[in-house]
Amino acid sequence: MVTYVSCQAQPDNIPSKEIQIAGAIMAAPDEMREDAAVLGYNEKGNFVELRSGTNELVCIADDPNREGFNTTCYHKNLEPYKTRGRELVAEGIGGQDWFDKLEQEISDGQLKMPKKASTLHILTGTEFSEDLMAVVDAYYRYVIYISDATPASSGLPAKPRTPDEPWLMWPGTHQAHIMIKERL
Repeated sequence: MVTYVSCQAQPDNIPSKEIQIAGAIMAAPDEMREDAAVLGYNEKGNFVELRSGTNELVCIADDPNREGFNTTCYHKNLEPYKTRGRELVAEGIGGQDWFDKLEQEISDGQLKMPKKASTLHILTGTEFSEDLMAVVDAYYRYVIYISDATPASSGLPAKPRTPDEPWLMWPGTHQAHIMIKERL
């Protein structure tokens, strides 16, 4: 079940449902795009489910109020974590306070993180060309959540030595994840 929180976009900026879905699923692996759930914005600017899904992926359409293009797709077992993160942002909580609040809720057992590794796919660019149905200056990265992982337990460094080297972000926390970057 996909859940969402109150997020608002300016109604005059909002692309059609079809364009939002087309852009959102571009972050998903090719074989998972057709059946992924998609969350985005309705004509009033409310954050809603644009399309229900039949596989394990949830994709988030680009926020038309933010500069550039950014879409994500993640395994549905990350949905409670992602929803709670959106709730905190809607409450005006960001940065280190956001991280600390999520970490505390996970530590307290209020919020569950997946027991197995779970992937988030992120596609960014300067814009989405509706004419080309493509992301301009596309940049792709994978985030693989692996709670409590450390450099010792994973064999990954805590910071990259080169721009494209996988590395472990937030090691030793419930929100630990492997970062993998790729320029398209």
